[in-house]
Amino acid sequence: QVQLVESGGGLVQPGGSLRLSCETSGFALENLAVGWFRQAPGEEREGVSVISTKERTTWYRESVKGRFTISADDATNTVYLDMHSLSPADTADYYCAASSYILSAVGTGRPGLFEYWGRGTQVSVSA
Repeated sequence: QVQLVESGGGLVQPGGSLRLSCETSGFALENLAVGWFRQAPGEEREGVSVISTKERTTWYRESVKGRFTISADDATNTVYLDMHSLSPADTADYYCAASSYILSAVGTGRPGLFEYWGRGTQVSVSA
């Protein structure tokens, strides 16, 4: 049974940093693409970053490039999202998800390609 559990969210000041963790179980990381998504109140869910350890590739949405870094630890089956230079625009619920459509998922970051979802963790950026 595929499970994903997010942690690491919280309240941070503008310009600050956070590390989100996604603990996965029920599959080997190399067999699925794993991504981070976010949804702000009243907005659609959007892809933030995706990683495929099998293809050794990542995807980032344009607005987080250079500020966010996705990584994966095969030993612990954990995927991380390191977020720096946070702004209020990054405030949202952040979700971890996994997809068997590896190439499409890591190429586009489209939420509809992801079959398995965690419950999310809240990130608030405010002074």
